[in-house]
Amino acid sequence: MQKYVKQLLDYPLFFGVKEKDMIPMLNCLGGKVRKFKKGEYIFFEQDDVRQIGIIISGSVDMVKEDIWGNKTMLVRMKKEELFGETFSCGVEQSSVVSFYASSNTEVLFLPFDRVMHSCSMTCVFHHRLIENMVAIIARKNKQLMEKVEVISKKSLREKIMSYLSQQAQKQGTKYIEIPLGRVEMADFLCTDRSALTRELNTMRDEGIIDFDKNMFQIL
Repeated sequence: MQKYVKQLLDYPLFFGVKEKDMIPMLNCLGGKVRKFKKGEYIFFEQDDVRQIGIIISGSVDMVKEDIWGNKTMLVRMKKEELFGETFSCGVEQSSVVSFYASSNTEVLFLPFDRVMHSCSMTCVFHHRLIENMVAIIARKNKQLMEKVEVISKKSLREKIMSYLSQQAQKQGTKYIEIPLGRVEMADFLCTDRSALTRELNTMRDEGIIDFDKNMFQIL
């Protein structure tokens, strides 16, 4: 665990925790690091989720699959981000989505109840962790609201423009880099790759946008 300490200090969950407290804290919380290969599932839908995952490297997708096997990507999480906290903090801890590694990934797992409840030692870091966790959950809820805003649009073009608009506002420019490939972007927009590619090309022909791979310009 020692090799991860300096890296973890910069993570939102550990904001304000001193370096000398990191190893005692991780030992107290029962932290464990696991590695997952690209495409490997971390949690399946209906699994009981009692731990939060902190992504050390790689990326994790939250996906929803229907009874026919159609998959919708809800959000992609990368280094420093958490997953599983929504379910581990509830009375009903079974997950309603799946989480899988979209690239080779390392994850630090922490039992949620240990993070949110002070131990008998009354460790000084616990109050800070609880504050950080609440702030992170609030940000995650905002991300999901942004997703709802995009997919609630009626047409594919409106979904694309809503998504690009969000990215432009976040990046502060009309020249934006999309963090998703075409397949992932199609999943995110709840469509298929062919329809997405066709609509993007039409929008470029009409002078609405321009793009080269993952680089987009709103004209």
